[in-house]
Amino acid sequence: MKLGKILLLLSLAGSAFAQSSTSKEVENAYPDAHAFYLDVHQNPELSTHETQTAAKLASRLRSLGYEVTEHVGGTGIVAILKNGPGPTVMLRTELDALPVEEKTGLAYASKVRAKDDAGRDVPVMHACGHDLHMASILGTAAIMAHTKESWHGTLMLIGQPAEETIGGAKAMIDDGFLKRFPKPDVAVALHVGNILPAGVVGITPGIFNTNADSLRITIYGKGGHGSAPHTAIDPIVIAARTILALQTIASREVKPQEMAVVTVGYIQAGTKNNIIPDQAELGLTVRTNKPEVRKQVLAAIARITKAEAEAAGAPRLPTIDRYEGTDLVYNDPALAQRLRGVLEAALGKDRVVTQEPITGSEDFSYFIEQGIPGFYFSLGGADPEKYTQAKAAGTMLPSNHSSLFAPDVDPALHTGIAAEVAVLRNLLSRSADDLRKTLAERTAASR
Repeated sequence: MKLGKILLLLSLAGSAFAQSSTSKEVENAYPDAHAFYLDVHQNPELSTHETQTAAKLASRLRSLGYEVTEHVGGTGIVAILKNGPGPTVMLRTELDALPVEEKTGLAYASKVRAKDDAGRDVPVMHACGHDLHMASILGTAAIMAHTKESWHGTLMLIGQPAEETIGGAKAMIDDGFLKRFPKPDVAVALHVGNILPAGVVGITPGIFNTNADSLRITIYGKGGHGSAPHTAIDPIVIAARTILALQTIASREVKPQEMAVVTVGYIQAGTKNNIIPDQAELGLTVRTNKPEVRKQVLAAIARITKAEAEAAGAPRLPTIDRYEGTDLVYNDPALAQRLRGVLEAALGKDRVVTQEPITGSEDFSYFIEQGIPGFYFSLGGADPEKYTQAKAAGTMLPSNHSSLFAPDVDPALHTGIAAEVAVLRNLLSRSADDLRKTLAERTAASR
């Protein structure tokens, strides 16, 4: 083991974990949580297909005494542990993996391949850390079940499908989540990444990330022979012009003080080098953090796309399909203020940092939009030594969704469990009315 990791582990054991009453509990829960991590990492499943993953998590939660309901919104699970009167607090994990070929070189690397929704054979990998999230929630669930004297109320654990396609949270809500189960007073989630070293957590009060819109644009042309382009209307050329023009939205139409990202992630067209195809397809992701900017950018995309087609004499206007979308995640300022101190007490003050909003997106926002105050925080996953070296060199470690993404499981998993237990115990330490009143008062004071 490298010196940097040894020193960090000693620091965590000697200072951060020593400050937490959960230290021994985390150590006791860790082996089962780590074993579960290895299992789901090696056996990932794509969005909406998380049948075995959900069944494994449901079985383990049921064995701990939770009342588990499966197949909520597809493969989603809801596990409830009642412990007398008090608030209802929800902790969510995601279940799904990504169509990415793992290249980490780990002994337990995924070798899974599966059929995606289009019928294509694709590699599958937990390239976004959802395996570590699931392991954390399992360790947390065990500690909370075995120490019911330390909290009161209702603990609700959510295993959400299809986060990567930003459809799972909505599917659970559409399946009667708020009618079939108690409405949470607070919703909590975490996300691991390499932007922080393992052993550290990050808090972002207010806006945490961005609105996301996924667009599929089909540009129509007139096919023909590649040697005689004058007899055709080339949709690939139209697509190229459109891609370049779209980049002027953020640089020339949106105010410099505002945030907007328009990325064309793929272009699909043609079957042979000397054939001009009839159409071309573009895949876009759009990120914004204000409703008015979101509306402006989406309108600009439609205007530019149609104008480029008309300028080229296309036989018909392009079609624009917004097939996925989610709003930004907003961290209740009162919760962030309250739980910062809780995490500092549990992990050590130097292990809790403030972060700027990020441009990623995810559908935890659907739960918050139901009127549930939310707290979404970051969990460091980077090997501390590699993190320090990369920072000194001005380079970036592999990000989420990379084929090389591999969180430093120990101490990241220790920290994730300890952080979740500390947060849950604090939120489940008073009456539901008192919690709601405190949050309402602090939120009003922060405005």
